[in-house]
Amino acid sequence: MANVKVTIRDAVSRDLARVIAIERAAFPHPWSLDAFHRELSLPFSRVTVADLGTDTGATVAGFLCRWIVADECHILNVAVDPSMRRMGIGRELMEYAVAEAIASAIRLITLEVRRSNVVARHLYRELGFEERRLRKNYYALGEDAIIMERELSALRE
Repeated sequence: MANVKVTIRDAVSRDLARVIAIERAAFPHPWSLDAFHRELSLPFSRVTVADLGTDTGATVAGFLCRWIVADECHILNVAVDPSMRRMGIGRELMEYAVAEAIASAIRLITLEVRRSNVVARHLYRELGFEERRLRKNYYALGEDAIIMERELSALRE
């Protein structure tokens, strides 16, 4: 795509139709529209979207949902439109969340990832996350989750 610019911003209600479309394309058991509306209303939840601006306008290409509670950030859900993968959008969403966590004096970022999602696991390792534990049968149909963590306390003085 020519002249592509990715902008990370807070999600708003009008983004949810596109977020749901990405969610349904990305996951076999997607979150509901009500779940995303709830996330937008929770004071400790943050939903950000990656706007992919082109010569013809902007479209939401991906999203990331996380909870920030005390000095921890838990990434709940991250997805990129399947037709827009391998463009660095997922990395930009994750880097934004990590930078926000560092700026907010967060101590620890955690997430769960499907054992079979080798591409995501590789990205998370590149971003400083470590595979810590296995959560057996976490996902539908019995797939295991790997719990990954990134300690941030060492980054602050």
